[in-house]
Amino acid sequence: MPEPVSPPLPPSEDYSARFVIEAHPVHGRLVRLGETLDEILRAHDYPDVIATLLGEACVLAVIVGASLKFEGRLILQAQGTGAVRYVVADYDTKGGLRGFCRFDEDELKTLVEANAGSFQMLGAQALLGSGTFIMTLDPADGGQRYQGITPIEGESLALCAEHYFAQSEQVPTQIKLAVSDTSDIDGRHWHAAGAMIQAIAGDATRGETKESFRHIQALFATLGEEDLPADRLLYRLFHEDGVRLSALKGVFRLCRCSQERVEGLVQSFSEGEQQEMLEDDGKVHITCEYCSKTFFVGL
Repeated sequence: MPEPVSPPLPPSEDYSARFVIEAHPVHGRLVRLGETLDEILRAHDYPDVIATLLGEACVLAVIVGASLKFEGRLILQAQGTGAVRYVVADYDTKGGLRGFCRFDEDELKTLVEANAGSFQMLGAQALLGSGTFIMTLDPADGGQRYQGITPIEGESLALCAEHYFAQSEQVPTQIKLAVSDTSDIDGRHWHAAGAMIQAIAGDATRGETKESFRHIQALFATLGEEDLPADRLLYRLFHEDGVRLSALKGVFRLCRCSQERVEGLVQSFSEGEQQEMLEDDGKVHITCEYCSKTFFVGL
């Protein structure tokens, strides 16, 4: 039996880290978001179900994006015909994260009222309706973008991602996500965590890996949402099989909006269109959908 490895996790609430199961051809990733997610959500006055959905999208974007083998961005989005039209999380491999959600307030209110009394919170499929789950890989060196698209399936973004990996990558994958909030003297704060396991493909040396993945998957299935933030989660699940955690990578809120970019956007419109965009103060007002910062452009 391999010697168990359980590196201590730091007090920081914003990180991602890869781990490997030493006795089996399985690897995975652990993500925790605290202040970073709180800043993203506090930029908007989202209803709880929307904050939870966007929180899941942000954690999932970090889980997948931090696994990329190149420098660049992972853009995760889901769009549908339901009360939620669009949810997106944008992660770059340096650790920057941003996200936002667009929804119809009246339709959402009706949906929430219809679900009142249910023990189950509205999930991705109920909120988004029929639509698509999309992952876009955008290399920083200007290389060709890759985009994978699958239908929205399942009541969580975790299930959508598992379906994506099964269909687009043919990689057995299981994902757990959890979003919660706490309150203290300073107000309300959002937190989230996630974990993913994936099978490593069999080869002449490893042989068949399906049984190994099923073994680890059975252990992973015992993980509840309340367990995800636990510092010794990996050791508790996999100590008999050995687990090795890589160096942790920080995650931070990063929005790419700027005065220069906004001015360039305004200039891309015709003179007549720019005149129609003017407000009473003689300037064009542009609000970033990600961070809610408003820019003012004079003509």
